[in-house]
Amino acid sequence: MFSLRTLILSGAVAMIATAAFAQETSAPATTSAQDPASANSEPVATPLQASLAPTPAPIQEDKRAYGVLPNYRTVEGSQPFVPLTAKQKLTIATKDTIDGPSYILAGLFSGLYQLTDQNPSFGQGMKGYARRYVSAIADQDIGNYMTEGFLPVLLHEDPRFFRRGTGKISHRILYAARGVLVAKTDSGKNTFNFSEFLGNGITASIGNAYYPDEVGFSPTMGRMFTQIGTDALSNVLKEFWPDFKRKVLKK
Repeated sequence: MFSLRTLILSGAVAMIATAAFAQETSAPATTSAQDPASANSEPVATPLQASLAPTPAPIQEDKRAYGVLPNYRTVEGSQPFVPLTAKQKLTIATKDTIDGPSYILAGLFSGLYQLTDQNPSFGQGMKGYARRYVSAIADQDIGNYMTEGFLPVLLHEDPRFFRRGTGKISHRILYAARGVLVAKTDSGKNTFNFSEFLGNGITASIGNAYYPDEVGFSPTMGRMFTQIGTDALSNVLKEFWPDFKRKVLKK
């Protein structure tokens, strides 16, 4: 079962996809005709000029999507694939972990969990809220290091999300969501995303130590798949962030 966090992210995905679809369908079709004479008059670069042409710089992604969502492991899929070192993978995990807004979000979700009395043994009041907040931070930090750092290093997988950026809205949503299933190896080939499943499985298992109301196989699997679903929705949000920023925020 998805948590409140997953449901909220689902609503955000729906709103962004709807806005992107509206912009896409309302944009007027444009056609361009080029004069044959002007086409023939364009200068043709010599091999020497082509070799001296500057190499386009890699596209720099915003470090946060929508101002709050850590975006350190998002790259443009159109860019040439360059493998990460072990240090770079751990650096990505560290940046995602210490990112300030993620702690604010954990605080907000802890408040929602308290309102719905999730994990009732935690109690209410400041003591109950503190236990929920510490547990949320533990899930967040352990999960980041497992899925983005340690396991990608051990399994030689790439923890990054390679944004597609073009195509039909539905195709892009499916592509982004399947990022939790498909990862790249350090050689650039596609493979099953073992880091995502094993990392979140380990994190959920460790959670049995501090979730006394949710101990056992079924609750552990529930926490694991809730986080995997949240990661899939997070990928969709990151996929459409540049579109949202360009088409919606500018207006």
